[in-house]
Amino acid sequence: MRLPVPERLTLPFQEATSPPSYQLLGIPDGPEGIRATLEIMRRLVRDARRTPDIRELAIRLTESAAGTGNGKNYFGEISALHAYVRDSIRYVQDVNEVETVSPPVEILRLGAGDCDDKAILLAALLESIGHPARFVALAFAPDLYEHVIVETKFGQGWIALETTEDDAEPGWTPAGVVSRMVRHI
Repeated sequence: MRLPVPERLTLPFQEATSPPSYQLLGIPDGPEGIRATLEIMRRLVRDARRTPDIRELAIRLTESAAGTGNGKNYFGEISALHAYVRDSIRYVQDVNEVETVSPPVEILRLGAGDCDDKAILLAALLESIGHPARFVALAFAPDLYEHVIVETKFGQGWIALETTEDDAEPGWTPAGVVSRMVRHI
């Protein structure tokens, strides 16, 4: 089920034109290619996290987490943003044999993306309201990185945020990971 973007929000992705997805051309295979892709993803998040529209969306999505009092329910904010991306952005694969990554506004406009797109959107939302984020590429066989998740700083540690599995709660990670590659935003 795709959750609607709050009606009070006017985002640039509602316009007829939007930034395109980026095909990753000239990226090598293997770990070097994963490092290059994570760097592109990092740049997309660093640009998007400062935009008023992404920040406003994050604030609106976390309103219910504030509850009463001073609103410092950081785990509630993290959980709300994670649930929004997990539940309202549909998982779809990239174009056959073409790796692409998209800016957060394009992901929102489409309402769909693969693991790297969902990770980009979640990281931008988290970072826009002060939650440090990082990308973690996961390998299930030596040097075969096939998946990416977001981790966010909470307390003294990092919490995994898997957005492609319907029942994944904050802290859950896939089984069988043999190697991780981390890229801080």
